[in-house]
Amino acid sequence: MDYALEVKNLSKTYKRSGFTLDNVSFRVPKGTIMGFVGENGAGKSTTIGCILNTLFRDKGEIYVLGKEMRDQDTKLRQRIGVVYDGDNFPGYYTAEQVGEVMRRIYRKWDDGLFEEYLDRFGLEKKQKIRTYSRGMTMKLAIGAALAHKPELLILDEATSGLDPVMREEMLEVFLEFIEDENHSILLSSHITSDLEKIADYITFLHEGKVILTAEKDEIRYNYGIMRCRDREFAALEEEDWIAWRKGDYQIDVLVPDREKAARKYKGAVIDHASVDEVMLLMVKGEKR
Repeated sequence: MDYALEVKNLSKTYKRSGFTLDNVSFRVPKGTIMGFVGENGAGKSTTIGCILNTLFRDKGEIYVLGKEMRDQDTKLRQRIGVVYDGDNFPGYYTAEQVGEVMRRIYRKWDDGLFEEYLDRFGLEKKQKIRTYSRGMTMKLAIGAALAHKPELLILDEATSGLDPVMREEMLEVFLEFIEDENHSILLSSHITSDLEKIADYITFLHEGKVILTAEKDEIRYNYGIMRCRDREFAALEEEDWIAWRKGDYQIDVLVPDREKAARKYKGAVIDHASVDEVMLLMVKGEKR
C-alpha cells in the first residue's frame, strides 16, 4: 500500500509546560481521509507542525508523499495544501490579492480553479478579508489551498466554528478532492460527526499519545458499548473489553468486538458505538 503520510515514533517535549508528544505513529494511505481526533491540548497541532517541519522534533521519522521534508525542500511543499484554524491570510488582503500572491508561490496555481471556488463559495474577490465572517475566511483558505492542486491536504480544525450547513458544504469539497486516488487528506478535528461522514481512518490522540488508530468502519461496526450492572461487569473477562465508565444507573463498557461479546454474554445489551462514544470512553473511562 502507498502512503501519502507516514509518522513514525514522533516525539517532542516542551520543557516549560512539561507537555510531551510521545512516540506518535500513524499512516495515511493514498486516496483516503484520516480523521485526527483529540481534545484541545492533546498534541494535534504540534504533530502537524512537526509534519510540516515548522516545529523541531526531538526524534522520529516523517515521510510526506514518500519523502522526508527538509527546510530547503520547496518542491515537496508545492505538493501540500495547508489550512490552519485561524487567520490564514492578512485581513487587509482581498481574495483577489491572495490569488496574486499564491500565483507567485505555487507553480501549479490555477487562476480559473480559484475563481471557480470563489464563485462556488459566494466570495467577493475585491472584499477585504477582515470583513469576512469566520465561515468565509475558512472557505477562502480551503479554496486557495486547493487551487494550487496539492496531492496532500492538511487541515488543522478547518471546520471548527462553522455552522452545520457550511460544514456540510466543506465536507462535500473534501470528498470531491479524494475522488482522485492520488489525493489524500489529514483532517484534524474535534467534531467527530464530521469524521463519521467522510473519514476512512481515525487516529485518536490523548495527552500526546496515540490511543487508537483504526479504520472508521471497524470502529463503527465492530466496536460496541455494553450496558452493564455491577455484577454483570464483574463477570466480564478482561480480554473482552477496552475501557469502562460508571454512570448513575449502569456501567458503559467499550468492547472491541460487539458480535463476539453478544455471543459470549447472552442477553447483554450491546449498542453500536459512535466515534464520539469511543473517544469519550477511551479518554474518560477506566482501562485495564
